[in-house]
Amino acid sequence: MGAETETLAGLCGLGDLVLTCSSTSSRNFSLGKALGEGQSAQALMTDRLTVAEGAHTAPVLNQLAEKLDVTMPIVEGVNMILDGASASDVVTKLLSRPLRAERGDAE
Repeated sequence: MGAETETLAGLCGLGDLVLTCSSTSSRNFSLGKALGEGQSAQALMTDRLTVAEGAHTAPVLNQLAEKLDVTMPIVEGVNMILDGASASDVVTKLLSRPLRAERGDAE
């Protein structure tokens, strides 16, 4: 969709991604951790004083993936958890997917 490889590969892109995925100071990480511990997305979003961008991006990205016919199982899973599914059930669903090539040019 027009993205440049250098955007992710640069310090800002990759650094932000690594920090978001690994730091307890990250708003997205802390929200994901709380969801994984079984807390309700609705309660967490209501009580938050900061914005976890991923919670607002996941539904939009999921819709775009469906529109473009792109398989994004992790985004779909995050969306399911935000809609109330248990993290355990979503992980089980993700791990039970049939094996296949993940790159479009390898199919």
